[in-house]
Amino acid sequence: MRVGAQLPPLEVLVTRTLIVSGAIASRDYQDVHHDAELAREKGSPDIFMNILTTNGLVGRYVTDHLGPRAVLRRVAIRLGAPNYPGDTMTLTGTVTALDGDTAEIRVLGANGIGHHVTGTVTVTVTLAAGGAA
Repeated sequence: MRVGAQLPPLEVLVTRTLIVSGAIASRDYQDVHHDAELAREKGSPDIFMNILTTNGLVGRYVTDHLGPRAVLRRVAIRLGAPNYPGDTMTLTGTVTALDGDTAEIRVLGANGIGHHVTGTVTVTVTLAAGGAA
């Protein structure tokens, strides 16, 4: 891993099931995450993904790439364009800093209407016995 290295993109199909199950798993029972009619009454064209689901997907993106020895230390994200059912969010990442076994990775998640999430993940990758990462 080196500063400037690009993580391979990850495409996430945004389904109703993903949106609703993510909201339930994170105990976010706001109607805009599971009831399309109530979401429309509140001005949204459909249900949309909650921030906790997005946060989990960002963490997964980084740890899937770096492997089982990766430990998330900090995930700081900001939401933008909503993730609606039927869209695809593509996550990309760039290593922006290295300090020993700790890396900072800038993550962007884009969908069909814009940037859904931007943020920074700080991750430590512990070395295996014998020094291999």
